[in-house]
Amino acid sequence: MAFVVTDNCIRCKYTDCVAVCPAEAFFEGPNFLVINPDDCIDCDLCPVECPAGAIYQENDVPENQKEFIQLNADLAKVWPRITEVKAAPIDADEWDGIENKLKYLDVQDKK
Repeated sequence: MAFVVTDNCIRCKYTDCVAVCPAEAFFEGPNFLVINPDDCIDCDLCPVECPAGAIYQENDVPENQKEFIQLNADLAKVWPRITEVKAAPIDADEWDGIENKLKYLDVQDKK
């Protein structure tokens, strides 16, 4: 099983989780992070570090966010790997907790 980044990461994109990932399984888009399920070793370190509470074990992803399982796998194939903490967007705290942010996801390839 892998961990999955879900809706609340969109436009928050805190990167605290990246620093604790021993598998370097995170990939970065313009306003969202994803976890590559092939790289994830199910260590359970990242959910604790996520200030937005946006990371779930694949089996525990809320029913209304199941599409994020495939979205993580797909975007991890096109976005660059991120291994170091970066500053969160200036307005990250304002977006934290807002529901249904998928419409704000920027999937532009950063390569």
